[in-house]
Amino acid sequence: MEHNPARLASPVMRARLWYVLLLLVFGVFMIRLFYLQVIRHDYYVKLAANSQFKEYEVQAPRGTISAHLGDKTVPLVLNQKLFVLYADPTLVKKPDVAAEKIQRAIGGNTDDIEKLLRTKDTRYVIVKKKLTPEQSEKVLAYKLPGVGTQQVNYRTYPQGSLAAQTLGFVNDEGKGNYGVEGAYNSQLAGKPGELKAVTDINGVPLAANSENLSVAPVAGEDLTLTLDMGMQAGLEQILAAQQAKLKAKQLNAVIMDPNTGAIKAMANIPSFDPAKYQEVDDASLFQNGVYTNAIEPGSVMKPLTAAAALDTGAVNANTTYFDPAQWVIDGFTIKNIEEDGGSGTQSVKTILNLSLNTGATWLLMQMGGSGNDINTKGRTTWYNYLTDHYQFGKVTNPELGYQAEGAVKGPKDDGAAIDLTYANMTFGQAMTASALQMAGALSATVNGGTYYQPYLVDQKTGGDGKAVTTEPKAVKSGVVSQATSNALIPMMEYTVKQHYLAGAPYLNFGSQYSVGGKTGTAQIPKNGGGYKEDDFNGTYVGFVGGDKPQYVIAVYAIEPQVKGYAGSQAGQPIFGDIAHMLINNFGVAPRS
Repeated sequence: MEHNPARLASPVMRARLWYVLLLLVFGVFMIRLFYLQVIRHDYYVKLAANSQFKEYEVQAPRGTISAHLGDKTVPLVLNQKLFVLYADPTLVKKPDVAAEKIQRAIGGNTDDIEKLLRTKDTRYVIVKKKLTPEQSEKVLAYKLPGVGTQQVNYRTYPQGSLAAQTLGFVNDEGKGNYGVEGAYNSQLAGKPGELKAVTDINGVPLAANSENLSVAPVAGEDLTLTLDMGMQAGLEQILAAQQAKLKAKQLNAVIMDPNTGAIKAMANIPSFDPAKYQEVDDASLFQNGVYTNAIEPGSVMKPLTAAAALDTGAVNANTTYFDPAQWVIDGFTIKNIEEDGGSGTQSVKTILNLSLNTGATWLLMQMGGSGNDINTKGRTTWYNYLTDHYQFGKVTNPELGYQAEGAVKGPKDDGAAIDLTYANMTFGQAMTASALQMAGALSATVNGGTYYQPYLVDQKTGGDGKAVTTEPKAVKSGVVSQATSNALIPMMEYTVKQHYLAGAPYLNFGSQYSVGGKTGTAQIPKNGGGYKEDDFNGTYVGFVGGDKPQYVIAVYAIEPQVKGYAGSQAGQPIFGDIAHMLINNFGVAPRS
């Protein structure tokens, strides 16, 4: 029998071939293993560590906000430690069972919870916010995979909605919006800490691991405001009571210390509850109209016009003139709204008392030294007082956040009836200003001539316990002379007394207190030019004190539903109520 060598060699060759292939595979495996364990060892160690090493931001305690109440401070805004319930849907097992357990712990609708637990394409969903510590413990006790809670500081308001627009609010992301919360967000927020931690398979930090690194958060600053809580509450009650009668679109009022610039109270109607800011549909409710609402202020500007004319020496307290009851300026007629027209011999004092537009225009003419004409000198002088002395057209204090600057047109003749514009500005038309700007300007004219920057934060206290007190800031001295202040104060007192005698019993303050003021009934511009015929804004500025003004008050009533002059029927009663509140309850010293 003949043997075939090829057939005999075939099994041997196949065995050898398999042996070689196995050696090659084993060699490749060993080379790869050597590459991974030796050459790339450090890289994969770091990769594995990173998959277990997580970074977490640790929320810093947000600073509190307080205000004065007599000789102590009381909290307006505090922090409440609550919890957010979250889930990683990719790790949740049996969402229906988990939802039932969560519902038993926190309440709510089981189907809604289950729907959240089944959310696709995400590893983080918020199931519920603002859990109490007890609710958080109940949820965690179930040890549900993929479900956890995180402590979050929420703002709480011990005084309810008091001073809401002054305070603002903190949104769900922890950022301050509007008011003090927005303007001082960086100081209040502090600096978040950091936790770098080794985690278990579910991403939970292993607290005892020696590789954990942490940076402690820096707590935010605590702020104490200049507000007097009793005064603030009283002001809000007065506005609410008056609004029931006035039905105004908006009320703005501020009480300020004219000798420091400290804001003692400010309020607006309508307002909101900062604890329920999510329920507000109209974002304008969040704004503090005291300094965001700039309008044509009307005749409350006349005391400032008189002060400028007195201060320049254009007139003195005893100057008289013949009032023609109207002026024709740039082809337009300026006249008065008082029934008697104001014609005849008048004085600076009666310009204020009778609220004579023609008288205010005459004062501008005297500032120009031209008799019965408005000229470049008069316009330039008046512009200088408006913008440099009284600080109109500027932000009062950048730290307050957004503010309306207001508008004051320059004195250059641009061919657009500039003399008429400047005549109108003497009685508060053709320019705009906020209530806070009016309060700041009047303060400077009655305190002897120093413009103090209005401010709201009295003290800042850092996490180290060190307190920094805000010192009054004199923006400008020599706004007017002391002699001008001394002349203006009795003129404004005379105006209040005459209005009391004319039928305003709420303006009866007796002789032991110094109370002066001025009404304003301001026309409202129409879109496209001109003014509304039947709607007006009512304004009032004034002061309360004894030997010297102790408080300055500014009031804006936007489109009140009243008959007669809006200044007298809306602004003036509010001022009267505020002045009585201050005299009766807040230490106004009578004349010595």
